[in-house]
Amino acid sequence: MKGTDGIVRRLRTRLAGALLSVLALTLTATGCGGSTKAAPTAGKSSSAPAGPNRLEPLEGKPEPRLPVTVRSADGERVTVERAERIVPLSGSLSEIVFTLGLGDRVVARDVSATFDQAAKLPVVTRGHDVSAESVLSLRPDLVVAETTTGPQEAVDQIRAAGVPVLFVKAAKGLDDVGSRIRTVAEALGVPAAGEELARRSQERIEAVRKNVPQNKDEPRVAFLYLRGSASVYLLGGRDSGAASLIEAAGGIDAGAASGLNKDFTPITSEALAKAAPDAILVMSKGLESVGGVDGLAEIPGIAQTPAGMDRRIVSVEDGVLLNYGPRTDQVLKSVVEQLYGEGGAR
Repeated sequence: MKGTDGIVRRLRTRLAGALLSVLALTLTATGCGGSTKAAPTAGKSSSAPAGPNRLEPLEGKPEPRLPVTVRSADGERVTVERAERIVPLSGSLSEIVFTLGLGDRVVARDVSATFDQAAKLPVVTRGHDVSAESVLSLRPDLVVAETTTGPQEAVDQIRAAGVPVLFVKAAKGLDDVGSRIRTVAEALGVPAAGEELARRSQERIEAVRKNVPQNKDEPRVAFLYLRGSASVYLLGGRDSGAASLIEAAGGIDAGAASGLNKDFTPITSEALAKAAPDAILVMSKGLESVGGVDGLAEIPGIAQTPAGMDRRIVSVEDGVLLNYGPRTDQVLKSVVEQLYGEGGAR
C-alpha cells in the first residue's frame, strides 16, 4: 500500500493533482520512472522535434532586492531574507527561476527538471515525493513548491527548521503562465524581471497561436496519460490540464467534448468511441512505456478510433508538456506542427 501511495503522490503533482480519485482504482505498486528520450514512433505518427533541451534566460542578470514578504498559495505570509540557495521542488518552477536569470542560485532539482542547465544539480525529489532531510542538507534560503507538493509532513519539517517555503498555485492552463512567473519573481526580489519574462512568454505564445491554420477542420484531440509499467491508462477530461493547450492549437478536447467534465477516467472502448479522437496527445515517456505507437494501438479501443486507424499521435516530452511556463510557446508550436503537418491530424 505504501508503494501505491507513492505513485499517487507522484502522478498528482505531474498532473496538477488531477488523478487521485482514478488512481485509487487502477494503480499497482510499480514506479513510473523511465527514460526521458523521445518515444519510438511508427507509421504516420510524429514526435516532438529533437533539439537542445536548453532554456533561454533573460538578457542580463537581475539582482534580487530583499527582504520581501509575499503571500504563499497555502495562505501563509512568507518573508524571504536571502535568495542565495534556492530549491525549486518542480521542473516547472525550476524553469522559471533559471529563465529569470537566477539559475546559478539553484542548488537542487526535482527529477522532472530535465533541461540541460539543471543536469548536474542533485535530485532531492522524485515526482515531488519530498525528502525533507535531503532538502535541509543543502542549507537552502528558500524552497519554492507547488500546491500539490508533498508529503505535508516533509514541508512542515522544512518550515520548522526555519526555511521559508513558498507555495505556488499549480498550473492548469495557458492563463497561468504569467501569474506563476510573477509570483516566483516577486518572492525572489526581481519583480521587473518577472514582468519582462511574463510579457515575453505571452508574446511568444500569441505568435504561435497566430500561425494555427484557420482553414482546417478542428481536430478532436484526446489526451491520454499512460504508464504501461503500472498498468495506468487514463483518458483526460476537462480538468486534465491539457484542454487549454489543445484549444490554443485549434483543436477540440475530445474527452471534454464527450462529456468528461472531471480530470481523468480509465480508458475503455466505450469512452474512446464516444470521444472519437482524430489525434491522440501523449507524453513521450508514457508512449514509450506502452511500446510506442504499435503498443498504443493494442490498448482496447484505440485502433478503432480515427486517430488509431490513421496512427496520428502527438508526442511531447514529459518534462514540459503541462508545465505552463517559459517554454510553453515551444510546446504549443510542437503540438501545432504535429497536428497540421505531414502525417498529423487534418
